[in-house]
Amino acid sequence: MAYIAPIHRPSSARHALYSQLLSDEEESLVLRRANRLEIWRLRDGLLNLVHSKVVNGTIAILQKLRPKDARTDLLFVGTDRFEYFTLAWNPETSQLDTINPFNDPGERHMRDSQSQDRCLVDPSGRFLAMHLWEGVLTILRLGNRKNTATVLDWMGQVRLSELFIKASTFLYTETGHPKIALLYQSRADSSDAQLATYRLTSDDRNTELSRFDPNRDREIDAEIHDPSASMLIPVRKVEEQVKRHNVRNVESAKAHIGGLIVVGETRLLYIDEVTKTTVESALTEASIFVAWAEYDVKHYFLADDYGNLHLLTLETEDVVVTGMIVNRIGKTSRASNLVYLGDNLLFVASHYGDSQLFRLDLENDDARQLVQLVQTLPNIGPILDFEIMDLGNRGDEGQLANEYSSGQARIVTCSGVHKDGTLRSVRSGVGLEDVGILADLEHCRGLFPLSSYGSPKTDTLAVSFLTETRVFKFDSHGDVEEVESFSGMTFDQQTLLAMNLPKGQLLQVTPAAASLLDAESGVTIASWAPEGERTIISASANPRWLLLSVGGTELVSLSIANDFQTVQAKDMNQQDQVACIHVAPGLDDVGVVGFWTSGTVSIIDLHTLEPIHGESLRTSKDDASIPRDLALVQMLPPSASGPTLFVAMQDGNVVTFNVSKDLALSGRKRVILGMRQARFHLLPQPDGIFSIFATTEHPSLIYGSEGRIVYSAVTAEEATYICPFDTEAFPDCIVLATDAQIRISQIDRERRTHVKPLQMGEMVRRIAYSPREKVFGLGCIKRDLVAGEEVVQSSFKLVDEIIFDRVGRSFPLGSPSYTELVECVVRAELPDSYGAPAERFLVGTSYLADPDLGAGTDARGRILVFGVDADRNPYLVLSHELKGACRCLAVMDDGKIVAGLTKTVVVCRYEETSSTTAELTRLASYRPSTYPVELCVRGNTIAVADLMKSVALVEFVPAGADETGAAGPSSKRGEAKLVEKARHFGSVWATAVSHVQDDSWLEADAQGNLMVLRQNLEGVTAEDKKRMEVTSEMNLGEMVNRIRGIEVETTPGAIVVPKAFLGTVSLRCGESLFGMNERRFANTGQWQVEGGIYMFATVVPHAQDLLLRFQAKLADVIKTAGGIEFRTYRAFRNAEREGDGPFRFIDGELLERFLDVDEATQEVICQGLGPTVEDMRNLVEELRRMH
Repeated sequence: MAYIAPIHRPSSARHALYSQLLSDEEESLVLRRANRLEIWRLRDGLLNLVHSKVVNGTIAILQKLRPKDARTDLLFVGTDRFEYFTLAWNPETSQLDTINPFNDPGERHMRDSQSQDRCLVDPSGRFLAMHLWEGVLTILRLGNRKNTATVLDWMGQVRLSELFIKASTFLYTETGHPKIALLYQSRADSSDAQLATYRLTSDDRNTELSRFDPNRDREIDAEIHDPSASMLIPVRKVEEQVKRHNVRNVESAKAHIGGLIVVGETRLLYIDEVTKTTVESALTEASIFVAWAEYDVKHYFLADDYGNLHLLTLETEDVVVTGMIVNRIGKTSRASNLVYLGDNLLFVASHYGDSQLFRLDLENDDARQLVQLVQTLPNIGPILDFEIMDLGNRGDEGQLANEYSSGQARIVTCSGVHKDGTLRSVRSGVGLEDVGILADLEHCRGLFPLSSYGSPKTDTLAVSFLTETRVFKFDSHGDVEEVESFSGMTFDQQTLLAMNLPKGQLLQVTPAAASLLDAESGVTIASWAPEGERTIISASANPRWLLLSVGGTELVSLSIANDFQTVQAKDMNQQDQVACIHVAPGLDDVGVVGFWTSGTVSIIDLHTLEPIHGESLRTSKDDASIPRDLALVQMLPPSASGPTLFVAMQDGNVVTFNVSKDLALSGRKRVILGMRQARFHLLPQPDGIFSIFATTEHPSLIYGSEGRIVYSAVTAEEATYICPFDTEAFPDCIVLATDAQIRISQIDRERRTHVKPLQMGEMVRRIAYSPREKVFGLGCIKRDLVAGEEVVQSSFKLVDEIIFDRVGRSFPLGSPSYTELVECVVRAELPDSYGAPAERFLVGTSYLADPDLGAGTDARGRILVFGVDADRNPYLVLSHELKGACRCLAVMDDGKIVAGLTKTVVVCRYEETSSTTAELTRLASYRPSTYPVELCVRGNTIAVADLMKSVALVEFVPAGADETGAAGPSSKRGEAKLVEKARHFGSVWATAVSHVQDDSWLEADAQGNLMVLRQNLEGVTAEDKKRMEVTSEMNLGEMVNRIRGIEVETTPGAIVVPKAFLGTVSLRCGESLFGMNERRFANTGQWQVEGGIYMFATVVPHAQDLLLRFQAKLADVIKTAGGIEFRTYRAFRNAEREGDGPFRFIDGELLERFLDVDEATQEVICQGLGPTVEDMRNLVEELRRMH
C-alpha cells in the first residue's frame, strides 16, 4: 500500500487578483497555488500572508464578483473537475465561507477548449461567462434581490460559431447591457485573427441570453491584420464634456476613449466600442505579449514572453484616441499575471520564476529607475529535474540515524524556464546561521543571558562550567571582554540558574546556595543554602518564585518578592525522588515536578508545594521511562489554546498535555525526537508566546503555527545548550554551545523552505550529480531574441557542489544548420581505456532542423559522453550519432548503457579506446508500443514508460544465456536480446517510472495520476504472469515529471518507509518550454500543475487497515472550501475511466489535518478505529515529522 505527502508545496502563482475581500476599507491580493488560496495584505509597502485555504481540487478558475449593493467581493473558484463555488470572508470567524457550490460534469461528447479554461466577469461584477468547451459559452449571474444577491443563477449555455477562441473579454458599456468580445481564428489550421463582439443578453432587463448568431447579433465583425494577435484589453470610458451620439457618417467619426485594444506581436489596434472607428499603430519591435494590467485609463502595463515589462500609452487629443505607443520600462520574471495594487506598486505573478513586487516611478528621467524591485516571493517551480543530495539521516562516519526526516533532505532542482532558469538548493527546516564564534570553550554546562544595571537590552553572557562560572560583556558594536566580577555573582562554582529580576535585582543559584543580588552595587540582598552537606541539584524560577531540588529528595519553594523570607520545603524521600522541576514563566504560582520512581508528573502550587493535578507517563507496567525535563508555556495564541506542558522522557520521547484553566491535563501526545533525552531551552516570542529549542542528537525547534504545535529539525546537531541573546550588536540571536566552542547564531522562528539559488539565465533542463568530482552536470537550453528572431542554443555545463557556482568552460551543442536540444543527462562510472573506473556524464540529444536550411544530416540525435579534466572542464569522449532522438538514458550495474530512442530501446556496450575516444556497440534492442519517455533499471530488468501504453518490463538476456539468465545449452545460446517479461495493459500516457520494492513499480501519467504496478509472478498461467496489476492508485492533481528512488533506514516501529521523491513540472496543454510548438501531450486533456516535491512511501502491512479506515473517517468529517469530497478529488481519472476514490493510497496531507480539529471532533473520528485519540495523535505527529 502506498503513502504520499508534500515536502515542498507548489509555490508558483498562475492566478492573482486584487479584491475588496476582507473589508470594504482595504483591498487584498489573492493568489492561487495549485489547490490553495492565499490572501496577502499590503502593509508598509510589503505583502504579508494573512490567510490560506485548502481546496479539494486543482484550482483552474479564480475570479471576483460584486453582489448588488454589497461593499465587499465574493471569490468565484472553479476546479479542473468542473466543480464551482463562491467564497465570502466571515469577519467573525476570520474564515472563508462557502456560499453556493455546484458542479457541471459536462457531456462526454463535448471537446475541451483548445486553450486554458476561461472565466470572464463583466465590469459590474454580476455577470459571469465561462468558456470550458469548444464552441460553448456558459453564462451565470448574481441575483437581483437582497436575499439572492450572493446566489449565482444559471442563465444557460449558448453555442458559438467561433470555435477556436484565442482571447475574450467583457467591454465597458454606457447602456449597462453587458457586451463580450471574442478574438478567434476561423479554422484550427489557419493563421488568421478575427474579432467579434456580441451583447450578452437580448432584452432590456438582461434576463434573456443572446443567441450569438453571427449574422444577426454581431455588433463588431473585423479582421485583424496581425494574425498573431492573442490579447484583448478593454478600455474604460471617461466623462466627456459634450455627450456624443451614434453618427451616421462613419467615415467622419473619431475613436473616443472607451473601447477595445487588440494586442498583436507586430501591431496594435484600437476600436471605439460605440462608433466602431479604429486606430492602428505598428510596434517598433516585435514581441509576444502574455499579460497586462491597467495603470490608468490611458496607460497599461504589458509583459512579454521574454520577461520584459512595457508601458502601453494611448495618445489622445482630449478624449479622442490618435495613436498608441509601447515603451520598454524594465525587466521582470516571465509574468503569468500582472496586478496593479495602486500607490505605484505592481505585482508580477509568475509561474515560470519568482513572483515579484515592484515600485514604479514612471516620471523618473533615469530609465533604470522606472521599475524597482521591493519584494520577491520565491518559487521553485516549474521543476524540470532534480537531484537528492542529502537525506538528512546520516550521522558521523556515515552511521544511519534513528529516524528519517525528509524535510531535512537537500534537494537541488532545475527550476524556472528560459531567462528565469535557476539551479536551486532547497532544504526545508529551521535555518541556523552562525554570526560569530565567542570562544573555543569546552564542556559548557549552561548559558544565561543577563543585562547590566541600567541597560535596556541584554549585554552580558554568563557561561557555567563544572567548577566555575565565566562572564562575558558585549558593547554596542559587538566587541566582547571577559569580566572579573559582575553584580556580586559567585564565579568559583557552577551556576545552575542566573537571571535578571524586576527592581534591578539579579538571581544566581549554585549547588551551594541561592542568592538574591543587587545588580547596581553587587550586595547580597538575601541568600538561602541547604542544611548540612546537601546540595542544590536543579533550579527553576520566574519573577515571583524560585523552585529548588535539594539532593533530589527535597523540594524548596522561595518567594522572590519577599526576599526569600517565605520558605516552603517538602521532603519527598519517603514518597519518591525528584527527577526534574520547572516554574511556569507565564503562570505566577504554578510549578511542575517530574518524579523518578513512579514516572509521573505533577502540577503543584508553589505556595504549598501540594499537587494540583498529576499524570502517569508510563504506558505499561514494563515501561521504565523517566521524565528528565519540563516546560509549561503558552505556545499557541491564548485565543486558540491554553498553555501546553512538555515532558522530555529519558528514552527520547516528548510527551505533551493541554493544560486547562483549572490546570487539568488532557490531550496527551507523544513524539519521538531522538534516542536520548531532550533538554528544553525556552525562546520567548512576542505577546507572551514561547518556542522551545530541544537539544538531543537531532535538535528540534518546537513552535506554534496555524493553530498547531510543530516539531521541526534544526541543523545544529552538536548543540548542547542554547539561550536567547537579544543585544544591540546581535539582535534576535541565540548563543549556542557545543562540546568544543560557543558561538552566536541567528535562528528562524519557524520551519521555512530555504532556497539558495544560482541564476543561470537559461533553462536547466536536466541535472546529474557526480559524487567523486563533487560537481553537477547540467544540460541547459538558452533562448534569445536576436533581431526579432528566436535563437535556441543548448550546452553542457558543470557546477561545483560546495561553492554552488559554475566551474570550467561550457560545452556548446548544435550547429548553424540545426538546433540540438538536451533531452537527458545521467552520471555513470564507466571503465576508461585502462579498465579503471572513471566518472562520466552521458547526454542524450535531439535535433530540430532549420526549416530554411533543411536537416543537413540524416542524424536526428546524439549520445555524448563527457569526462571532467583536472581544471574541471568537460571534455568530449564520445559523440555517437543516431537516426532518432535520444529521449532517455540509463546505466546497468555492469556498465552497459540503455538508451530510449524515438521508437526503440537499445542496450549498448561502452568501450573507451583512448582518453578522448570511445565506441558504442549495440547488443540488443526492443520496440515499445509507441515512444519511450522514461527508463528505470534494476538489475537486468528495464522498466520502459511508454508515451501512450503505460509500462512494460523488459529483461536483458546476455549472449550465451537462455531467457532465465542462466547459461543454456549451445543450441539455445545466441546473441544478447531484450525480452518483454510483463506489461500493464492500459492506455496510460506515462511520464515517469521508478522501482519501489520487490516486484512493484511506481508510474506517473500526464493526467496527474499515480499508480503502483506489481508484476504478478504468482499468476496461474503464463499470460497472468505477464500482466502487471494495479495495487494502488490515486490522482495527485499534478503531472509528475521525475521520480527519484531513495533508500533509507527508519526506526523499527515506523509505519511508512520512504521509497522515492517526486518532482512535478508545470505546464498547460499546448504550452512550450523551448519556444517551439511541441505538443506531446496536447490531446490528453486540459491539465495544468504548479510544480512541487512529494515523498512517496510504502505502508507496513500491520498498519494498512488502520490507515485506510482512518483516512475514510477523516474524509467524512473534515470539509474544505467548496465542500468538494476528498474521494472525488483523489480519484483516479483519465480518458478511459474515473475511479470512486483513491485505491489503497494514503494522503499524508489529509491525515495531518487531524491535528487541526478540536478534541471533540478527534473523538468522533476515532470512534470504532480501535486506538485511542492519543494514539492517533501520536501516529500523525510521527508521520508529519517525516515530511
